[in-house]
Amino acid sequence: MNPALQTPLTQMLGCRYPIVQTAMGWVADAKLVVATTNAGGFGFVAAATMSTDTLRREIAAVRAACSGRFGVNFHMFQPNAREVIELVLDNADRVRAVSYGRGPDARTIQRFKDAGVLCMPTVGALKHAIKAVELGADIITVQGGEGGGHTGSVPTTLLLPQVLDAVKVPVVAAGGFHSGRGLAGALAYGAAGIAMGTRFLMTAESPVPRATLEKYIAVKEPAQIRASTAVDGMPQRMIDNPFLLRLESGGLLHRLCVALASAWRWRAHTGMSLAHMAKTFVGALREGDSAIQTMMAANAPVLIQRAMVEGRPDEGVLPSGQVAAVIDSLPAVAELIGSIISEAEQRLAALGALSPAPSAASARGEQGRADSLPLPLAGEG
Repeated sequence: MNPALQTPLTQMLGCRYPIVQTAMGWVADAKLVVATTNAGGFGFVAAATMSTDTLRREIAAVRAACSGRFGVNFHMFQPNAREVIELVLDNADRVRAVSYGRGPDARTIQRFKDAGVLCMPTVGALKHAIKAVELGADIITVQGGEGGGHTGSVPTTLLLPQVLDAVKVPVVAAGGFHSGRGLAGALAYGAAGIAMGTRFLMTAESPVPRATLEKYIAVKEPAQIRASTAVDGMPQRMIDNPFLLRLESGGLLHRLCVALASAWRWRAHTGMSLAHMAKTFVGALREGDSAIQTMMAANAPVLIQRAMVEGRPDEGVLPSGQVAAVIDSLPAVAELIGSIISEAEQRLAALGALSPAPSAASARGEQGRADSLPLPLAGEG
């Protein structure tokens, strides 16, 4: 294997290849994580949409089916966040990392560190990357605007080098990756690896019903996969479908009615008390979220569940990266990772062949010429 594929990411996470399977809600279950782990990647269980009992079973299933280490994703605003944290710490011998968006406080992060669990938040803006490192993040996943679900507006090609220049921890590139060319390109930028969501969603081990997967395969134009604020008030990249179009055209009142129904259904799924709902609402307002956004927060998991779990893609929403438009197959995870690594090795070898290493004498000559050049004055260059 090309030495360039052994990166700080593989060393820290203990995986063979610098490929991360992201924690897509309702999608990243034990089966997908096991397939990723056995194929040499690193997978995250999506605890953000799981009850505590479900997560306990999923962790046990991963532990039983593979020997590698894996990750868990969660959000601090989910009602069972504290229970999830304790489950992670109880399984710290196998759970190597946690991922999150709006993350835990410094004290909780230190608890993870003390247990040997790495903190690996996902960010979509430079300022959030800097803040995450200040709080103690060990690795940063940077998702450009091409990525699926909640996303920013800055493309990966601009955001990635900004973050690489600003932080000293390993950086993982996400948003638009699906092939070995992308992995080789990310490594050339200076990233320690890539993270993929949509590409893993579209695999043989994905739990997504076939009727929903067919909607993903049918997309052929990136313009059909766009960011909308109609679901929860924040930009979220999804595939155009009848439900999303109705939601966008229905006006604010219609969206709020949908939000209230979603909130009630989400409360039943999570066991959240009315008091906890009120506390979450007030907390979000204090952190700067608008009242409308807070009321709509339950929309995303409930509407995604309809498509991803119940197999009703035209009655829910389809979060997706733009990369779905160039994917037309559902390979096994092992086949996918194997093909990515093979292509990455080919591209890296081709790059290496373009410029053979200079001889020692030539290198000394180039350095001598460089040393003889005049230095620019302040303000020049």
